[in-house]
Parts: sequence; C-alpha cells; structure tokens
Amino acid sequence: MIKYISNYITYSFLKKRIKNIELTMDYPIDIQNNVLNELLLHAKNTEFGKKYRFNEIKKYKKFFERVPICKYSDIKPIINRIRKGEKNILWPGKIKWFARSSGTTNTKSKYIPITSQSMNSHYESGKDMLSMYIHNHPKTKIFLGKAVRLGGSYTLHKKYNNFYGDLSSILIKNLPFWAEIICTPKKKISLMSEWDKKLKNLIKITVKQDVRILLGVCSWLLIFLDRLLKIYNKKSINDIWPNIEVIFHGGVSLNPYILQYNKLFNNHKNINYYNIYSASEGFFAIQNENKVEDLLLLLNHGIFYEFIPIEYINDSNPKILSINEVKLNKNYAIVISTNAGLWRYIVGDTVKFTNLSPYKIIISGRTTQYINCFGEELIVENADKALKKSCIETNSILQEYTAGPVYINEGKSGSHEWIIEFKKHPKNIYNFRDILDRELQNLNSDYEIKRYKDIVLRPPIIHVARNGLFYDWLKKKNRLGGQNKIPRLSNNRKYINSILKIQDKNKITVN
Repeated sequence: MIKYISNYITYSFLKKRIKNIELTMDYPIDIQNNVLNELLLHAKNTEFGKKYRFNEIKKYKKFFERVPICKYSDIKPIINRIRKGEKNILWPGKIKWFARSSGTTNTKSKYIPITSQSMNSHYESGKDMLSMYIHNHPKTKIFLGKAVRLGGSYTLHKKYNNFYGDLSSILIKNLPFWAEIICTPKKKISLMSEWDKKLKNLIKITVKQDVRILLGVCSWLLIFLDRLLKIYNKKSINDIWPNIEVIFHGGVSLNPYILQYNKLFNNHKNINYYNIYSASEGFFAIQNENKVEDLLLLLNHGIFYEFIPIEYINDSNPKILSINEVKLNKNYAIVISTNAGLWRYIVGDTVKFTNLSPYKIIISGRTTQYINCFGEELIVENADKALKKSCIETNSILQEYTAGPVYINEGKSGSHEWIIEFKKHPKNIYNFRDILDRELQNLNSDYEIKRYKDIVLRPPIIHVARNGLFYDWLKKKNRLGGQNKIPRLSNNRKYINSILKIQDKNKITVN
C-alpha cells in the first residue's frame, strides 16, 4: 500500500512541472535573458565578476563585448587555485566538488567545478526528464519499481580537503531523498571504484528486484546487461525484469547499439528509449517526445547558451551567436555560462538545431572528434548513422568502434581506418565495408567528393576487433566504468595506433 501511495505522490508532483516546461518553451529568449542576469548578479562580487565589472552589465550585448570566450586550457590555472581552496574566484564561496571530465579518453583530466547551485540544476533537469516521460506515458507505473543506476566513483583530495570524480558519483553521493528511494543499488555499491567488483555486486542485488528503469551510458549498460543474461542463463532481460519500461541513456549515441538492445529485450515493444544530454559542465537537453532523436534544450536551469558556427571554431576571434540567431541544420559548437562559474566556456560538443520553436537539437559530434585530413569533414553523426545502416543491411550487431585517418604517402591516396568490434559479425566484411562507404557518401557530400575515383580517399580500411578489445584498452588506460567512452573519430592516429597495439596478430583486416 505504501508503495502505491508513494507512486501517486511522485507522479502528481512531477506532472505539475509540465506547465513550467511549457512556459520556458513559449518564452525562450526572455527566460535565457533572465538566466544571464541572475548569473551576473550572483557572481558580481567574485574576483572574476569584479574584473569584468558584472555590476555594470545589464544587457547581453555588453556581456558579449566584455567577457572573453575560453577553453579549459585558458582557465586551468584559475581552476587549480579553486581546487587549492581559494574562495570567490569564479563563483561565490568555496567549492568542494569537482567533476573529473572523462568524456573521451584523451589527454589529462579536466576538473569542472560543481557548486550547490549547479548540482541542484542537475537534479531539477532530472525532474524535467521524468516529467516529460510521464507526460508522454500517462499510464506509466515506473515509480512502483526500482531504477538501476550505473555510477562512477569519487576521491578525497586529502591535501585540499575536497572531492573529485565522475559527475555521476557526485550526483549519487548528494542525491535528494526523493530520488534515492527509487534507485538501486545503494550508494555504497554505486560508488565503488573497482568496476568489475561493482558490476558483480550490482548484478547480485538488482536481479532480485522489480526493476523498471535503467539509467546510464548505453555502451556500459550493454556490458552490464550482457553479463546479467550470461550469469543467469536467460534469453531476454524481460525474463529477469518483466516490468522494465524505460532506459534513460546519454553520453554516446544509441544508433550503433540499437540492434543489440533489441536483441537483449527480444524486440519487446514496451521498452522506451529516452535520450538525455548531460555532461560534467551541465545538464543541457532531454528527449521530450516518444521515438524521436532530437532533444529539447533546457533553458531555465542555470545555463546561458551561445553558439559558434563550426567553420569559425579555430579562429582567434570566432563568430558567436546568441540563441535567437541560430539557424536550422547548421553545426554549432556550444558556449556556456553557468552557475558553476564557467563563463563563456566552449564545451567541446557540436549540435544542430532541428527546431527553433521550441529549441530542439541533435548532438552532431565534438569539436575534437572528427576526421578532416582531406577536407571531408566527417563527424560522429555521419559515422553513427552509416554504421547503423550497415548493420541493418548485413544483419550484424556492432559493439564498439573508432576511426582515424591514413595519410597520403608517396603519391598514394589517403583513407579512413576503422577498428570495429562486433557482437554479431557480418557474413561478408567486404560487403559491410562497401555499405559503410556508400552510406558515408550519401550522408556527407564532402566525403563523397573526396572518394571520387579514389583520387583523394580510397575505400575504408576495416580491422575486425577481437572480442573485448576496447574493454581491454579502457582497462589498460584505467578508464573502466563511469562516463568513460571510446573516442569515435580522431583527426590523427593516436587512438588507432594505441588500440592496434593490443589487437591480436590474427586480426581480420579489409583493405
């Protein structure tokens, strides 16, 4: 009885948020201007606020003219001061939590400040996520069961007396009571640092529970679900959790994995996939409709947005647009100012707007994840879609992938080199390669031009990875679990060479 009462209270509370979401959708520019003014007011007496005279800024134009854009490398010395305990630098007060960014497995870690305000913005965005889901599924019973969460871990920095770790671990550690009661496993297990040990405990506990929600990065959820089926010798996840209803996923595109998920759930029609766009720097967007790929940009949770057309991203003084200046189907790098003290900060992701009323986006890639050694401008969005089509036509299932360039050498055309790990192998890898090449040409006219008669680009080179190759590579890099992801595309050979070093000698390669 208590469970049903709790379900009713939670459902009713979240349903009321829809009106606020709709209000934001109706007045996006006014809402964003209010967010900017609140950020400036709150930080006007910080060191940064005094330097740029926040107290004098009343309009976006002056903010645009006065405050410079920045990358992490620009503010790293400031972040280091904050980590050492200095107060009132970028945001009022002392900051005790830092999200160690691991969006890709490159370079050294970034430490993104997490304030009480930014943490609360993540939780409020989570409420909106659930609100949109129950709005679209009024008969849902997800709150009668449990939500399985895959989290990372955090560490105490003894010298500075503050904490750093995956964003997920920070949010789980400080999770409000209303959210904690429906989540499983308990914090002690969710925050374990050793991934393999955590996975064993997670499976042991959750298999006995009435799980209805899954939360996490879809690639890591697959590892969890695969092991669950193998250990209990079941054919479908529905045999273990018959009431499972929705997977809230983010971090990487679901497209390359959807066939694998369909197999895990035996093509069960009642499974819903809801995408979210959450990063260490903020919770940016949510899926607000059933079975769509684009996401509703969240405009009222402590983040002010600007956008750089991708063709200007490497300029010393790039063109920057406010949200009311963006156009449909153009690639933009995101610039944010937040209640964590990030001011005109270039996130590193690229997006395209699919709708301007309300503002809806798709994640098209990253400013650092692309291949453009030959003017082909291949982005992650192209790769994900082409691989999905290739898998469908060859009845194969993809596990992981990465790709990089093969440089033009001694008059020989260049190429793209792919390492692909399959869950189910195509019968003919040459056919798979040809379909991938064809779809990339269909999706990307620049790639198509460079492939003309093999003058600039030859057909892709594909290495069929041994089972577990990418997992082993992440383990070697000490990047298992949490928000760690395989870098999809790289404009150099750093990742390709590193992964091929641990590939078996009897690998299958298609030239």
